[in-house]
Amino acid sequence: MRRWNVFEVGNHSLHFTNVGKLLKSLFIHWCSRESLKFLYLYDMKFKVFRGTFFWLMALVIGLFFLACDKQSPYPKVIDPEDNPITAEKVALGEKLFFDPRLSIDNTVSCASCHVPERAFTDGKVLSDGVNGKKSMRNAPSLVNVAYQPYFMFEGAIPNLERQSHVPIIDLNEMGYERISDLVDKLAAIEEYQVLAQKAFNMPFDVFVLTRALAAYERTLIQWDSPFDDFYFLQKPMDDQMRRGYQIFSEKLYCAACHKTPYFTDFGLHNNGFYDSLDWGRWRITGLEIDKGTFKTPSLKNMRLTAPYMHNGQLKTIDEVLDYYSKGGSGNPNQDKRIRPFQLSDEERRDLIYFLERI
Repeated sequence: MRRWNVFEVGNHSLHFTNVGKLLKSLFIHWCSRESLKFLYLYDMKFKVFRGTFFWLMALVIGLFFLACDKQSPYPKVIDPEDNPITAEKVALGEKLFFDPRLSIDNTVSCASCHVPERAFTDGKVLSDGVNGKKSMRNAPSLVNVAYQPYFMFEGAIPNLERQSHVPIIDLNEMGYERISDLVDKLAAIEEYQVLAQKAFNMPFDVFVLTRALAAYERTLIQWDSPFDDFYFLQKPMDDQMRRGYQIFSEKLYCAACHKTPYFTDFGLHNNGFYDSLDWGRWRITGLEIDKGTFKTPSLKNMRLTAPYMHNGQLKTIDEVLDYYSKGGSGNPNQDKRIRPFQLSDEERRDLIYFLERI
């Protein structure tokens, strides 16, 4: 099982920089005249040795401070002004995320569709909702969701705080007609009232519900893949991964929409893969040109997030490559950058090897 949130999460954790400054101030205090008096309690013949040892230790600790002062190479997460992150908010949000009482029949939690072991997807074509119903779309990964500028496949929701409304009031997912019904239900639970006071200093309400969930989801950060090590830490890739990356970024057009390091451009594009049951961005704008336009998903953790596409119709990475190698579906609104291509068996193996390591 992958351990999430193991790295510095922007301003969500105590930076090495701050640790270094804290230790530095303590060290300076320790080295004050008062603190060094004990050095002179010994016989004078040991004074030179003690002084040399002291300065060597000072040099070692000083070098440690310099290392601590180095900024993290990973992208920072910027919290919204009305929802700065705290440990109490995250704890409450995590409890809510895994609580099936968020659904009207107490069977579906956020984690039902966003399973940590599957990079916060569920491995199903369409997710299971309340009363045996199915969701409209394949469950997207929540890994690094904190960096996204908008949400849902059609890009309709501007922030995480508002995104949580959508599955709650979807009759196929969590089943409520009004979010206030869920708030009343959870507000009657004493534990949630206690946690709301700790996190927000206020009773449990819709503000608490949505802000806590968003705070937890912003901690789902991952920068520990082999490609991340190459990109952020300058660790070398092995030969097969390097060949796959070259195919991905140079021979093919993948990197045009799946840009490093997030492996998405956060844009809205038409890859030709849609039908009349779901026209994507068109549902928001009503514009003919937006029929079939969806937000570019990240390719991180591809080995864990099958099946693929907004409707989960492609079961394997091989099927995804087959689709794009044919040039997509050729519908009128399809992105012009999607063109047919050919790969040798070795090139395909190298590309898949790379995709499974980003």
